[in-house]
Amino acid sequence: MDRVDDFSPVRVALAQLNTVVGDIAGNTRLVIEALERARAAGADLTVFPELVLTGYPPEDLLLRPAFARDSERALHEIAQHVTTGAALVGCVEWDGDCFNAAAVVADGRVQQVYHKRFLPNYGVFDEARYFRAGDSPLVVELFGLRVGVAICEDIWYPDPVASDLSAAGVDVIACLSASPWHGGKGDARERMLATRASDCSAALVFCNQVGGQDELVFDGRSAVFDAAGTVEARAAQFATDMVIADIDPGISVRRRLREPLIRRLPQRAMSGPVAINATRAPAAASPGRHLVAPIGPEAEIWAGLVTGIHDYVGKNGFPGVVIGLSGGIDSALTAALAADALGPEAVTGVRMPSVFTSQLSGDDAQTLAAGLGIALVDLPIAAVVERFEAVLAPVFAGRARDVTEENLQARTRGTLLMAISNKTGALVLATGNKSEISVGYSTLYGDMVGGFAPLRDISKTWVYRLAVWRNTSSGREVIPASSITRPPTAELRPDQLDIDSLPPYDELDPIIEGYVEHDLDQEQMIAAGHDPAVVRRVVRMIERAEYKRRQGPIGIKVTPRAFGKDRRMPVTSRYF
Repeated sequence: MDRVDDFSPVRVALAQLNTVVGDIAGNTRLVIEALERARAAGADLTVFPELVLTGYPPEDLLLRPAFARDSERALHEIAQHVTTGAALVGCVEWDGDCFNAAAVVADGRVQQVYHKRFLPNYGVFDEARYFRAGDSPLVVELFGLRVGVAICEDIWYPDPVASDLSAAGVDVIACLSASPWHGGKGDARERMLATRASDCSAALVFCNQVGGQDELVFDGRSAVFDAAGTVEARAAQFATDMVIADIDPGISVRRRLREPLIRRLPQRAMSGPVAINATRAPAAASPGRHLVAPIGPEAEIWAGLVTGIHDYVGKNGFPGVVIGLSGGIDSALTAALAADALGPEAVTGVRMPSVFTSQLSGDDAQTLAAGLGIALVDLPIAAVVERFEAVLAPVFAGRARDVTEENLQARTRGTLLMAISNKTGALVLATGNKSEISVGYSTLYGDMVGGFAPLRDISKTWVYRLAVWRNTSSGREVIPASSITRPPTAELRPDQLDIDSLPPYDELDPIIEGYVEHDLDQEQMIAAGHDPAVVRRVVRMIERAEYKRRQGPIGIKVTPRAFGKDRRMPVTSRYF
């Protein structure tokens, strides 16, 4: 017979941490510190993110057997600190093969281990390359509470993981996660989790990783849902946080009696819950309600970009960044993001005027630097470019000036930026946006130079949108209005404008989005109303630019499908 209101609520802590891939010792310290906080708050169960000990995604580090052994040693070190309550710790387990695992730790030891059953192998994920999938559910009994364990992808599908846990009559589903962010994903993920809790008539606690890892950003937004799918607690986005919440298991029991969905499920032969030996945490004051409101779309994209820059620079040990400031909108937005992410003292702008650089561009770069409080260095390039052209004159004799001379200017700037980087250790931030990178409107070893490209997955339309939002939200003109309002130009020849080489961005960006992010073919986009000649031209430019993208710096994934791991196309191809 099921249980109804015969035990007290259980207190759960969600430890939303920002880990570093491969820093097992440092990640272990974060876990131990979080356990101390959770114990002080009276937590009976503390849930950590997926692979919290190794960081996510560890990629080919998992091919080294010693890596799994080091993770196991760290897990046993952590276990010694779990003297009250229990913890669910994401780790790697080697058991004849490599598993993405969640360890149930209590009473100073590892008592059970669950193996992730759904291994994502699409988009940015390659888990089937590294792990063997688990084949059985895990339900544990802790202080009278039936807790079902899931890891990230497991919970995205109603069957078999969630349905197995529902059939087992769990009171709580505890999901460890490292769910990468893109714009709008947090809302969609929360809707899915609410549905899963409601369908299973079980509370659901979801603990997600936070922070940047190479091109990925994790938004956190860990949450607690009741058995009806209502959000009862929510952690901050893009920040470390800890959520403490009390769960009344009687709610799920009563809901199963009123809405007996479980009776419609096929009967499954399953073993009973595994009892966990644990000491109840000392009583502590009520945690109150921790429910952080989600942020709006522009603020979310801004915060995701700031997080990605901050963590890429910090986790890789760069003392700061250097950015070529042209006076245009892309470099202005990149500088503003970097100043917010790192502090203005860590950002250096470099103004590199050529004979084609307008006075307005130079003034806008200076105004931007002053408004952000960043350093500004002037390195005129006219004499350097002239010397390059003089050296090449015998080779170019009899040939008209063309894009070659334009690219010499961009490559001169790239060389100077990299020289500053070599001398100071600062990271060069490339300023190209997704619209330009898509169609190859960029110069290899020129404006593509850099170690990180924050705007790589941001369309030109969104560049303008974010610039306007940044000025509005700050209540002042951080980014000069003329950088936003004047027609975009590379200023590599007299009176040059982007529209000389590209369709207008309000026409270009929807075609890029349809082709790159939604895999629409040319006929579908033409049927949707786009000009046939423009569609064919843009698609050809996208495919011919793949060789450039392969050589460019990585950047922050912001859309559901970014260039790189998300979209893996052959460089040599005739299908488009």
